[in-house]
Amino acid sequence: MKKIISTPNAPAPIGPYNQAVLSGNTLYTSGQIAIDPKTGKLFEGTIKDETTLVMQNLKAVLAAANMTFEDVVKSTIFVNKMNDFAAVNEVYGAYFDDATAPARETVEVANLPKYVNVEISVIAIK
Repeated sequence: MKKIISTPNAPAPIGPYNQAVLSGNTLYTSGQIAIDPKTGKLFEGTIKDETTLVMQNLKAVLAAANMTFEDVVKSTIFVNKMNDFAAVNEVYGAYFDDATAPARETVEVANLPKYVNVEISVIAIK
């Protein structure tokens, strides 16, 4: 069974998708970018600040499904400049325990939605 997960504490979708889908005990989140959920406006600032907002948006989606970052088993990070990887990784890493961190890939891409610098999605299991 498929259940749509939605929260006002994360940005509303900007296309034909949902913030997340829960199937059984597995949660699949859509990629989150640095949009302020309160204003709906794109955040502009440092790559660390942008990544922090992305992670906070993911945290809100996870919470809407009664999950936390401890439940995340897989993540995907898209960056538009691999030179930003160290800064993104520093912020991202603060949300996980190194011993139980999820599997992950990081991919450099030419463009992301709204021309942001980073987008992250996760898969979590409860």
